[in-house]
Amino acid sequence: MSDQRLIVAMDFASLDAALRLAEKIQPESCRLKVGHQLYTAAGPDAVRRLTDMGFEIFLDLKYHDIPNTVANACRAAADLGVWMVNVHAAGGPAMLEAAVAAVGSSGPRVIGVTILTSIDARQYEQIGYQGELADQVTKFAVLAQSSGLDGVVCSAQEARALRSRLGEDFLLVTPGIRPNGADLGDQQRVMTPAAAVAAGSDYLVIGRPITQAKDPRQVIQTIQGELELP
Repeated sequence: MSDQRLIVAMDFASLDAALRLAEKIQPESCRLKVGHQLYTAAGPDAVRRLTDMGFEIFLDLKYHDIPNTVANACRAAADLGVWMVNVHAAGGPAMLEAAVAAVGSSGPRVIGVTILTSIDARQYEQIGYQGELADQVTKFAVLAQSSGLDGVVCSAQEARALRSRLGEDFLLVTPGIRPNGADLGDQQRVMTPAAAVAAGSDYLVIGRPITQAKDPRQVIQTIQGELELP
């Protein structure tokens, strides 16, 4: 069982490519995130094959539908043996509570998506939200906690305020993490690994800086050294 903070985003177009990357890293050093691209290309077999290699899986499909549909999807994810699954907090309390009930106390952790880290203040206004972006993130996070979720996905820029508001046991999963010198890609609200942990993030989702590296294992070790992880 991994107890590391790092979650590697397996954003690949094929299962073969994902497996090649997985062979270069170790389950003891990280968990893996299977998102829309890989799951659409390879289906549940992507989760099964990576799990068979010893990795714990965060299934990042961001369910957002009527409560019954989301409950059934979360139950199917639990049957796959995933470690974590996520749902959009904007789906509302009935949907969130249905997701939690579907997996039960022994199932995967259920976390809520607040505002995507690719969204900046200008895009936030264009979508139609009113008020400050950070305030809406907090509202979604409070809703997620009151609905029984284990945590939320948030940017590291919001982590400190959420940690203070929601306590130490509520999980904060942070994408948009870029090691020093890495390209920002399409992320807007970003932070370095060490700064994110200092701000209160529990788990750090990192994709291209690891998956596109010549030596992914070395990049992971460098990040762990920065975080002073074993």
